[in-house]
Amino acid sequence: MTISEVSEKYGLTTDTLRYYERIGLIPPVPRQKNGIRDYDEKSCGWVEFVKCMRMAGVEIEALIEFVNLQQQDKNATRRMEILIDQKKKLVDKMDHLQATIDRLDYKIEVFSKKLNLQ
Repeated sequence: MTISEVSEKYGLTTDTLRYYERIGLIPPVPRQKNGIRDYDEKSCGWVEFVKCMRMAGVEIEALIEFVNLQQQDKNATRRMEILIDQKKKLVDKMDHLQATIDRLDYKIEVFSKKLNLQ
């Protein structure tokens, strides 16, 4: 797939895809003989993984470290630690979001009752 096709498929700009590759957020993408990126299934899998993680708020630095270790097929323990740490941060964030949603629900209920009484 071309970078334009991948851009459209995953809703990322071509500049974002190039940036992700440049900083090591996704492994180097295979290229055609003329130098044009040729995203294969593996490359697309990385794009999808990184997009999912970034949308959830996973830290770029953690993802870069994870990708680097994965590419080298090194230190599975550290890779797992990264994933566990990021999951814990997301669960904490989710708990805070749920508490905020609960508070909003309460406020909405209070206002709904006031509006119905008038």
